[in-house]
Amino acid sequence: MHELIRDITLCILFAWMLGLLAHFSRQPLILAYLIAGFCIGPFGAGWVKSQESISVISELGLIFMLFMIGLEIDLKKIVRAGRVILFAAGGQLLGGCLLGILFFAGIGLSLGGGHFDALYLCVACALSSTVIIVKVLYEKRELDTLPGRITLGVLVLQDIFAILFLAVQPSLANLQVSVILLSIGRVAALVAVALLVSRYVLPRLFHQIARRPELILLGALAWCFLVAETAEQLSLSREMGALIAGVSLSTFPYALDVTAKVTTLRDFFITLFFVALGMTIPVPGLSVIGLALMIAAFTVVSRLVTTFIPLYLMKQGLRASLLPAINLAQISEFSLVVIQTGVADHHIAPETANAASFAFVVLAVLSTFVMVRSDEITRWAIGPLKRIGLRDLDHGKGHAEEGHKSGHGEARRIVILGFFRAASALLAEIERQAPVLLEQITVVDFNPNVYQTLLSRGLHVIYGDISNVDTLVHAGVGKSEIIILSVPDSLLKGATNEKLVRHVRALNPNALIVATADLLADVGELYEAGASYVMVTRLSDAHELFTVIEAAQAGLLADKRTELDLRLSERREVLP
Repeated sequence: MHELIRDITLCILFAWMLGLLAHFSRQPLILAYLIAGFCIGPFGAGWVKSQESISVISELGLIFMLFMIGLEIDLKKIVRAGRVILFAAGGQLLGGCLLGILFFAGIGLSLGGGHFDALYLCVACALSSTVIIVKVLYEKRELDTLPGRITLGVLVLQDIFAILFLAVQPSLANLQVSVILLSIGRVAALVAVALLVSRYVLPRLFHQIARRPELILLGALAWCFLVAETAEQLSLSREMGALIAGVSLSTFPYALDVTAKVTTLRDFFITLFFVALGMTIPVPGLSVIGLALMIAAFTVVSRLVTTFIPLYLMKQGLRASLLPAINLAQISEFSLVVIQTGVADHHIAPETANAASFAFVVLAVLSTFVMVRSDEITRWAIGPLKRIGLRDLDHGKGHAEEGHKSGHGEARRIVILGFFRAASALLAEIERQAPVLLEQITVVDFNPNVYQTLLSRGLHVIYGDISNVDTLVHAGVGKSEIIILSVPDSLLKGATNEKLVRHVRALNPNALIVATADLLADVGELYEAGASYVMVTRLSDAHELFTVIEAAQAGLLADKRTELDLRLSERREVLP
């Protein structure tokens, strides 16, 4: 017992120290935890040698990780997942697994006889890292973009795929239809009971203790370990039970409260899991390093192929097809969970598991750098892809194609460069107050959904990247009278409002240019660049909030809300 406490102390101490180094060097924290485990483990300094300690720490961390993954799986979002996301995720998972089996079996890894190295690796390589992807997309403010939403949708469906694999994983050594059906039946029964209890019993209990945070936390943990132990008794695994416990809680009213309460414990035990995983990684030999590099290379290539092709076939355009493929090109921390369950059941050789861990580390570092520069990489790649015959949406039929054929496109009086919520609201307002103006507007954007929706509504729209001067020429900017830049700098890719104003002013010295400023300090710079008028959205927001306060003080807030509801009901926006 004292030895376990000492080992946990060393784990936390080294995880914190190396975590600080990772933070300041902008590396993934998971990488720091793995290195910390290696440093203090049997293959490093040897300060933690007890296999029992490593096993206990790892299993506790794994149970908490899967419980939290389950809590964060939104079943409603999965049900509402769009056709594009479902098709992309299906193509990526099925294609990735098929290519994985062929590749890993082809290089000589086992696939039968109680050893399933090729199968575990193909599943592990089909999953992408939620931790890395969400962190980078959040920092880049791309979670709410079309490629960001596609990426997140695929991640959710990857989690469901991993759950299904974990359900049949204990029966891999005896792969009979009856055994698989029995395993799935046990999982289905456990899920059904867990959902019923979380729907009709737990809400009443949690309502009674809603004002006692310590009891909410204790109740969540009790539920996690109860379902985990029940799963163990059903010949499933505690990890599978923890995942089901989390998923069942994700649907009930106190899910957010439980998640907030358990987050601190989650971080603690997830840290322990990755440190314990690092302890099991030996100093790699050339064969392990070689296999790790092959796993990493296969993951990147297969992800580009199996993600890009389905999105491209669904006419999402080259950019929106490439970005999710780049975002998803790494191995998931969930993959390490899958690998570790295989090691525990002697389904996979330790050398193969070590190679997968090294591949995870390599891709965690590389993909972070690549995702930060994904827009530059995409712009660079689109040209060669077009030259080999792949068509972007700007080669489709309609106004956009006519514009490209004529060299400069049709000149419209008003050009909207970039289309996001402000532009969507503007078009709805024009449609309501002066619909005749719609015939005088050109919209330029590279969102395929916006492109298709505006075309279907009869508007003149050009698919293109507004940061590219050639796109501005094709958009007819040189002949237009009013050019509107409504997308703030924080959301623009490859450009700023100031750069766009300078480009537009060079092409059209006489146009009225309306730009958008994120900061008050940007206003003067935009006027110097050539803007005719600069919008500062915080001013209009402040005015609206002030009228709300006035209405509330006068007791007229209900009337103001009714007025707003009426206005909203009359709008038909492209981006709701």
